[in-house]
Amino acid sequence: MASSAAAAAAAVAGAPPAELAAARRFLQYVDASPTPFHATATTAAALEAAGFERLQEQQLWDGKVRKGGKYFFTRNQSAIVAFAVGHNFVPGNGVHIVGAHTDSPNFQIKPVSKKTKENFLQCGVETYGGGIWASWFDRDLSLAGRVIVSDSTKHESFTARLVHIKRPILRIPTLAIHLDRTVNDAFKFNAETNTLPILGLASSALNAPAAPDVGEQAVSTPAMTEKHHSVLLDLLAAELQVSVSQIQDFELSLYDTQPASIGGINYEFINSPRLDNQMSCFCATEALIKSVADEKSLQGSGAIRAIALFDNEEVGSVSSHGAESNMLAALIRRLASMRIAGIELSDNEHQHATAFERSIARSFLLSSDMAHGFHPNYASYYEENHRPLLNGGPVIKTNVKQRYASTGPTTFLVRRIAKLANVPLQSFVVKNDMPCGSTIGPMLSKLGIRTVDLGNPQLSMHSIRETCGTRDVDYKIKLFETFFERFEAVDRELTVD
Repeated sequence: MASSAAAAAAAVAGAPPAELAAARRFLQYVDASPTPFHATATTAAALEAAGFERLQEQQLWDGKVRKGGKYFFTRNQSAIVAFAVGHNFVPGNGVHIVGAHTDSPNFQIKPVSKKTKENFLQCGVETYGGGIWASWFDRDLSLAGRVIVSDSTKHESFTARLVHIKRPILRIPTLAIHLDRTVNDAFKFNAETNTLPILGLASSALNAPAAPDVGEQAVSTPAMTEKHHSVLLDLLAAELQVSVSQIQDFELSLYDTQPASIGGINYEFINSPRLDNQMSCFCATEALIKSVADEKSLQGSGAIRAIALFDNEEVGSVSSHGAESNMLAALIRRLASMRIAGIELSDNEHQHATAFERSIARSFLLSSDMAHGFHPNYASYYEENHRPLLNGGPVIKTNVKQRYASTGPTTFLVRRIAKLANVPLQSFVVKNDMPCGSTIGPMLSKLGIRTVDLGNPQLSMHSIRETCGTRDVDYKIKLFETFFERFEAVDRELTVD
């Protein structure tokens, strides 16, 4: 008791306590990841630092993938799958997966964004996902994303490069209360006309210095300057150290430049953008890396440990790199059919026609997305016996209408894992008089993979800044790590079919 009191006193007096190290690492992760492209790159860098080898989907993996090996591949630069091969794995064995998504609601620059009204330079934007758009007003906004550039002024080859402008350059201002006295009764706005961010003043742009030339000048590209403000293109060119003429196209998202932070009187909370769902991406990556850090960790294992971080969940997952794509199924099919170096199989075992189906039946997915934590100011919106608390541990989400994929047997197995990990679990169901959201869980469970939907509780889901518990970060990492290390044994304890 005395030691906990001392820790609390130290927390109030100064820096966050040492046990919040994982929360602080998450702050670095999310601040470096303003878009799915950056989240994928940040994840890939962490995996490579931990000894994971990059693979290319377009190439054969036979002979490259070995027992005990650690690998990853990306798709569209915005989705990533990583996996580690147990020493005793044979085609037809299970894949134990943590799934999440890299995207979050935001505004994205339109293909033709150039707008001017009176003396203001503005950018046309499109809403992505179901954001609380009112929370984007009066924030210090900037741009990040992917830019297609020619590798030389001859325009013979092209590269997709990431850009992250870290200073505030955009703002969506509210109307003064003196001009709208009803604003505190109901803040209503038109998502097309009232959300146009201001980039600057036209008079200032006329006098702005052009981006410095980089190498030989190429033929100008009037199409881009006709679509977008020249000052914006100049800024992108300077950031990428290319000439404006080398910029061919881009996908840019708005983001809040305010860094993520730890808050609360006792450092209880993380206040951050994109908790939904970069928190799950971070925890899954950390857990997989931890679970295979010891070279002996995969000895005796006959399974594949994997994470699958998809894009486009917030808009339905229907893309080549979303959860409804073949990305996860393609991985399992490859593992079920290819020759893995170091694993001796007969031709019959290697070519067995049902290896993929057997692998699916033996696999298990933790579909990890954030959950609705109890909000003390809106208690009536929660079912009275299902009110998840921040820092109370991960939340298992169930819905009999199959908006979540959790079942009795899959929930039981996760509770067994949580007990081994000494991690508390909570439960959530939506009220009967309210609609229920969904996740990647039901989509992926259609493959035939046993699935549980779970996630850490948070407040302000889909706001530009969301809130969750600091200690829940450790809980989730520990749950995932134990899942990777112990699920094979736990799975043998339960017989269903």
